Amino acid sequence: MMLEDKVAIITGAGSGMGRAMAMRFAREGAHVVIAELDAAAAEKVLAEIDGRGIAVPTDVRQLGAIDRMVERAIDAFGQIDIIVNCAGVTKSLGFFDVTEPDFDLMYSVNARGLFFCMQRAAREMVKRRSGRIINIASIAGKGYRGTSNIAYAGTKGAVIAMTRIGASQLARYNINVNAICPGATLTPMVEAINKQIVAKHGISEEELTRRLEKSIPLGRANSPDDIANMAAFLASAEAGNITGQSFNVDGGLVWD
Repeated sequence: MMLEDKVAIITGAGSGMGRAMAMRFAREGAHVVIAELDAAAAEKVLAEIDGRGIAVPTDVRQLGAIDRMVERAIDAFGQIDIIVNCAGVTKSLGFFDVTEPDFDLMYSVNARGLFFCMQRAAREMVKRRSGRIINIASIAGKGYRGTSNIAYAGTKGAVIAMTRIGASQLARYNINVNAICPGATLTPMVEAINKQIVAKHGISEEELTRRLEKSIPLGRANSPDDIANMAAFLASAEAGNITGQSFNVDGGLVWD
């Protein structure tokens, strides 16, 4: 097993990509800290991985909650080997539709919350001079024009930049920092965005899906497992000399 007896925190692990990563990591032998705003969803995922970990209700907008998340992991398992920062929010908005509350929410979760999760987990990793940080960014952060909104794209660009700087500053402690940039991925969050687009433009969900898949060179959107596969690799010993990178998983939508 690629991650036998490793301890992995996954934020936003109650659904979508986070859930898929929790399940894959558990299959690979990891103990998974399911850090999720929705406590019921976290408990459901914990049951799905046969209790191989703990569920920790976590709001990454609050530094106190991040501290508790890490402390619970240390109390339960004695160490943190991996953190996957997957918690994120967005919605479908035009340029002039983005409000201050919209911007602040996306920034507080997608960028600010992600950074403080990185920082707090790294404090523990430094003690053992070992660790893996995996940030879930997006091809939106590389300028993908089909993004849900401009503010979301800005937060994901920030994630890519913080991944690079974090990698350079944490390398001396043998901590690898990488990002995954998903393209269109079939998650509950994307399904909600699609419903907004359908309502706004008066097209069917089937037509929206057809247009999306036509734009993807490999002809299909990601499943959450596509992202989990990349995360498992980056968390494993096989990726030991990879750091500061932002990997697209998008069926060929963008090349950068």
